[in-house]
Parts: sequence; structure tokens; C-alpha cells
Amino acid sequence: MIRLARFGARKQPYYRIVAIEKDRARNGRSIEVVGTYNPRTNPATVDLKHDRIAYWRSVGAQFSTIVEKLVAKNPAGAAPAAPLTPSSPVKATVVSAPAAKVEAEIEAPAVVAPVESEAAVQA
Repeated sequence: MIRLARFGARKQPYYRIVAIEKDRARNGRSIEVVGTYNPRTNPATVDLKHDRIAYWRSVGAQFSTIVEKLVAKNPAGAAPAAPLTPSSPVKATVVSAPAAKVEAEIEAPAVVAPVESEAAVQA
């Protein structure tokens, strides 16, 4: 069964959408977390792993009524909702190594031969 498991503090609900055996407790040990639901944001935030939900449905898992409505309102092909506050654009900077340093690494000798002791040479 795929249903909600309640997390969060008192009077601040936050739900995980979980694949769980039907006879387990509401917040009992789940098989897998397949999404989250936060009703306290405006609009409510729903994050689903559609590929995992499709897998569990294919092996016979059933939705609870609430989860069925959440999945119907958030289909797999829909784009994620825009954030409530605009985020500042992130500027990517590329730092390149100086050309002289790169050339020095290429021209460096690969291996230096070990120096033999004088006793081994005389024998």
C-alpha cells in the first residue's frame, strides 16, 4: 500500500509518502519512501518519485485515498512548481590553470633511475 506517514512537530505536520505493508501502523517501518507532502506551504508542496510509484503500482500496491488525489494532481510529466521566493542567479566561473604550469607538468621527467651504491658497482 502507498500511503502517508506523519512526521514533523506537534501542529506542524509533514508527511512522507511511503510504500508500506497494509497491516502496519501509520508511522510504522516502511519499505520505501516514494515522496513527501508538506501541506503548510502555500501552495502545498508535493514531491513524488514517479518511477518508484509506477514500480510499486506494477507489483500490486494500492493508493490510499489522499495519496491517489495527490498523484492525480501532480502527474509525472508536469513541471515542478516555481519557488515562492525568487532565487538569485548563480554565476558559474571557470578558473583555468596558467599555460606555463601545464607545460611544465608535461615536460617533467617521468621516472628517475635509482643510484647504485659504490660497493655494488665495484663487485
